[in-house]
Amino acid sequence: MGLLRKPNTRHVVEPNYPATCSVVYARNNLITADIQSALNKCGPGKAVQLSSNGSMNTFLSGPLNMPSGVSLLIDKGVILKAINNASAFDNGKKTCGTINGDGQGCNALITFNNSNNAGIYGEGIIDGQGNTVLNDKMTSWWDLAQNAKIGGNQNAPRLIHINNSQNITLYKITLKNSPKFHVVFYKSNGLTAWDTTIDTPANARNTDGIDLLSSRNVTVAYSNISTGDDNIAIKAKPNSGPSRDMSFIQNSFGAGHGLSIGSETIDGVYNIDVNGLIMNGTDNGLRIKSDKSASGEVASVNYNHVTMSKVKNAIVMDTVYENKSGSTKANWHDITYNDITVKGNSTIIFNGTNAAKPLQATMIDMHLPTNINWKIINNKVQKYT
Repeated sequence: MGLLRKPNTRHVVEPNYPATCSVVYARNNLITADIQSALNKCGPGKAVQLSSNGSMNTFLSGPLNMPSGVSLLIDKGVILKAINNASAFDNGKKTCGTINGDGQGCNALITFNNSNNAGIYGEGIIDGQGNTVLNDKMTSWWDLAQNAKIGGNQNAPRLIHINNSQNITLYKITLKNSPKFHVVFYKSNGLTAWDTTIDTPANARNTDGIDLLSSRNVTVAYSNISTGDDNIAIKAKPNSGPSRDMSFIQNSFGAGHGLSIGSETIDGVYNIDVNGLIMNGTDNGLRIKSDKSASGEVASVNYNHVTMSKVKNAIVMDTVYENKSGSTKANWHDITYNDITVKGNSTIIFNGTNAAKPLQATMIDMHLPTNINWKIINNKVQKYT
């Protein structure tokens, strides 16, 4: 697999497993305290290893906080499961497992906060149990999300939340059935997700694969993502800073809403490189989305060597995504599509209704079906065969 460099400014290579500081063995009851104790005692640069114990291979846990410099190593065949109890994840607002407020009432299963040089490694599985009935609510996290469609925000845990951190690694791990977003990388610098699998059903609402919010220096490589919302979302939240310098190399997407930039782009998204992406059955393909509420500049985005099959909207640049009110204008330019193959019925949408000036896109070596549907408003598209 080798070395990856641009546009990520870090020197990125395939990760190595860290040395183990201690081993925690599976048992039949809740084991949160044992795992947390081992993490707290572990030295920087090392990992706590979760291993099977005879026929027992499942760890049942509530929220875990990752100390700076310390990693988690989950053995092949081992499953770390989130306990199916909403109160265990409540962060003090007494709203976890309900539909109200800002949707921020729960702690994540695993949190990196102000952490450096840490990560999650191993060929094991982290299962959020989003489809399992909660013991204290008599509903599942995913049912809660469906109920919130008629109004309100579901308060549900993220699987992994990374905040104000540097150089975090996800390597060979499988993530599935998150109650809400699988991975959130917020106001942080340096994420490597390498040979990572996210596998969650298409009907699991709000289960984004990897959300990259106002962060920089990200590499997602050789990974497979199927989920119920954006496979990857890149956002620049208001007053939080831009998102920039990100590489997406040789990934595969199944179910999901595609590789999305937005909807919040108000603080700017810059220097994004997608190379070697395969998408099969994804609702959307390569999408940039925003509206008057949170549009900003998006520039220097390059999509190269992408193949899409059975994708409803292959390419989207949409400035009226949810048609929310506001005063911001989109300024999206220097967007290049090179060697893009689309198989099956699909649509290309360039909607620059809310753009400060016509959207700019360059298309080179495009392989499109003859019946592809074009929808173009206020956009300058340069096509080269």
